[in-house]
Amino acid sequence: MMVACKFSHVAVLKGGSGSEREVSLRSGTAVAEALRAAGVSVSELDVQDLGFKLPEGVEAVFPVLHGEMGEDGLVQHRLEELGIPYVGSRSWEMPRSLDKEITHALLQVADVPMADWEMIEPGGKVNFEAPLVLKAPRQGSSIGLEIVFAQEDVPGALEAVRKFDPRILAEKFVDGTECTVGFLGDRVLPVIQIVPQSGNYDYEAKYLRNDTQYLCPAPYDAAQTEKLQSMALKAYKTLGGRHMGRVDFRVDPAGNPFVLELNTIPGFTATSLLPKAAAAVGIDFQTLCVRILDQAEVV
Repeated sequence: MMVACKFSHVAVLKGGSGSEREVSLRSGTAVAEALRAAGVSVSELDVQDLGFKLPEGVEAVFPVLHGEMGEDGLVQHRLEELGIPYVGSRSWEMPRSLDKEITHALLQVADVPMADWEMIEPGGKVNFEAPLVLKAPRQGSSIGLEIVFAQEDVPGALEAVRKFDPRILAEKFVDGTECTVGFLGDRVLPVIQIVPQSGNYDYEAKYLRNDTQYLCPAPYDAAQTEKLQSMALKAYKTLGGRHMGRVDFRVDPAGNPFVLELNTIPGFTATSLLPKAAAAVGIDFQTLCVRILDQAEVV
């Protein structure tokens, strides 16, 4: 069934120049196809620098650029200068969720529960004992991430993550389960519990394998579900989520949730989580893309 959209000609920005380029190309293609099926004229732009030009007649922009170039605010700033409506967080809000150090600092001030964390400067050492998680602070899709269970493996893990960034975010590892809460505008979607067969929800489990289980709605009781959704909304608002987003959690065996991050431009691939959450409340992929696009506005 075709879903009416208030824009007739839009641009979908995809690709980028960062480590998440391939995922972005797939996500952008999926969004463009869904919008075309809804009767929208779509121009797809593979954006690799800020010199891109929008085709004549474009009325709004749907950025599907993951990581650098898309979630650092640079593309959004360009669109703001052009005065064209676009989807997603504003240029000055984007770094709050792209940079994990900023994310953690803001959520800490807002009293949003997170695992114990610290920043490791170039050449520095971790003050935590294993098990712990090491992250390149400006990467996504589990790129530049190492989970370390043995203390003797910490130096090698630090070296691996420093290939992506000289500064590293270290977190105490939270044993338990992983889940996520998606947003369509300010609407909180059902909780999804993620059960990777390999044990870790890494890049391979996210994009290259088909054996990861996604339980939606997650098998939590009403109180735990409300707790997760309420905490997710607080994180989403604190970090400047707008139009769409996804807040990721770890939940320990006692049921205590810890926020990991906000994705301001979540994936739109066949295995992506926001479309799964929307489908659980009867919103198909085409309708999801149109509803997100309809929120586009000039900043």
